[in-house]
Amino acid sequence: MTDLPDDVVDEAERLTRLTRDAVDDAAAEAYRERRDALLADHGFVPRVRERDDTLVCYPGDWLDDDGRVQLDDVEDTDRAAEVSLSGPGEQGDYEAAAARNEELVERVRERHGDVHGDNAAAFAEFMNNYYARPMDAADDREREEFLDEYFPRNAWPTDEQRERVEASLDLISEVAAEDGDDSESTADPAPEQ
Repeated sequence: MTDLPDDVVDEAERLTRLTRDAVDDAAAEAYRERRDALLADHGFVPRVRERDDTLVCYPGDWLDDDGRVQLDDVEDTDRAAEVSLSGPGEQGDYEAAAARNEELVERVRERHGDVHGDNAAAFAEFMNNYYARPMDAADDREREEFLDEYFPRNAWPTDEQRERVEASLDLISEVAAEDGDDSESTADPAPEQ
């Protein structure tokens, strides 16, 4: 079995912090389930070691029938990944992502109108609350989750919003790319699509 990739460890840490910071039990459970499924995909299981506030990701084959780790029976303990949960972390990341998302929503609304702006605002809320990441960093899986699950159930979209939501997500990326090239662009806004 291989070691756990660094990006998976980072995501497990992020989801563990979101679990702790969640304002309600349902959100905490959603983050916990997402973390556990991510690690299970790689054959690992998470534990939070309370004595030193550390997330430990163990290979699943280390567990006995009772779900306990018997370290005495493990030959290579370096396969486990440990991340300290003490100190700063998720809150600063969340605030930076939320600020970036708010800025993108405003620019989409200014350049492409209220329908796309409202869709961008719904996507911003989704990315803030579920991933604490900027919208323009969303991957295909996150976009699909938004389109299939979050948007129809939580955004209360109008028919016009539903028709244009995929175009809205593309416009978010376009606006982010334009702003990356020239954040002080003075070009005329594009017509609403």
